[in-house]
Amino acid sequence: MEKRAISYGRQTIEADDIEAVTKVLASGMLTQGPVVEEFERKLAAYTGAKYAVACSNGTAALHLACKAAMLGPGDKVLTSPLTFLASANAALYVGARPDFVDIDSDTLNIDPLEVEKKVKDSPSIKALIPVHFAGAPCDMEKIGRIARERGLIVIEDACHALGASWTDSRGETKKVGSCSNSDMTVFSFHPVKSITTGEGGALTTNSRKLYEHLLSLRSHGVVKHSARLFKPEGLPWYYEMQDLGFNYRLTDMQSALGLSQLGKLDRFISRRAELAALYTRLLSKYQFIKTPAVSTGGESAWHLYAVRIDFASLGASRKDVFELMSAIGINLQVHYIPLHLQPYYRALGFKPGDFPKAERFYEEEVSLPIYPLLEDEEAGAVVEALLSTLACASASQPKRGQACAI
Repeated sequence: MEKRAISYGRQTIEADDIEAVTKVLASGMLTQGPVVEEFERKLAAYTGAKYAVACSNGTAALHLACKAAMLGPGDKVLTSPLTFLASANAALYVGARPDFVDIDSDTLNIDPLEVEKKVKDSPSIKALIPVHFAGAPCDMEKIGRIARERGLIVIEDACHALGASWTDSRGETKKVGSCSNSDMTVFSFHPVKSITTGEGGALTTNSRKLYEHLLSLRSHGVVKHSARLFKPEGLPWYYEMQDLGFNYRLTDMQSALGLSQLGKLDRFISRRAELAALYTRLLSKYQFIKTPAVSTGGESAWHLYAVRIDFASLGASRKDVFELMSAIGINLQVHYIPLHLQPYYRALGFKPGDFPKAERFYEEEVSLPIYPLLEDEEAGAVVEALLSTLACASASQPKRGQACAI
């Protein structure tokens, strides 16, 4: 097998994907056209939701969700500290204030028990944004129950989790995105995600009202449908700006790629699951490495394969391990620096020690390469190199630029 650099994530683009995009390029309709609508219909059908709204990226989708939920100044939005910046920033975009509760150390998702305590103590909390970390579904039944009891909006951040599923208390299998226990679900189609449109995102919902509001907000707050106009003019060109919206549209070119990719989603998820099982089999015998927990109540999308390494007991530096692995063409990643430790959020009053489980996880976390094009032999090489590098780093504490035989 030809040796190639191994990144932690990579898109899978095949000949039919290229053909689908080329067909749109030759069609004369490049931007907001019929392919976007077809992509939305098929995405809704796949997830089991009634409606889907495609948009320019996952961050835009989160922003649209918070805006459509009518969140604003004086409102708090509760999410996980173990996530990308956008999960909390979306609240700030609409003038609300993000707040956090700690994770469950096993699932790595927001802890429903902590959520319940927090919402009882803080009546200003108006919305929850549970994050399906690494593609593993949150306990949406518990979160949904808490939200219903308190009248809270629930926006699932499923940017890691398209293709994931879970089984409810009645034994019914639900796809993440079905919105069976939430108001909206948000997805990302960045190249390292389950499927890609280059950049892109989407929301699903079962609410017709939210759906129509999201469509309008996606495109400058404009409404054209006669039934929703304040002053129907009967003019073919007439439209009204009824809200302060944005230009968060997805193009037909991107949607053509998304449609082609969506038809392969189950194959992509299956391959990610095979790689995760291989990693777990190879690594689970080592006490200084903790492999991801596998939920008995759901199927992860395996966006990430996040291991915990006891660097302290090994006497090894994570920075050294990263540099040594990179030198041989294997690129690792860390997910994530807890949000409350970022300078911007510390200026809002958060501080180290606020969410110790997330902080402890961050200190130990390493994301190994996982994507459908990764070969079994390459995954095996990643494990072999990681173990050798850890041994080298802990034994010799190599200095910068010093070679390590692995």
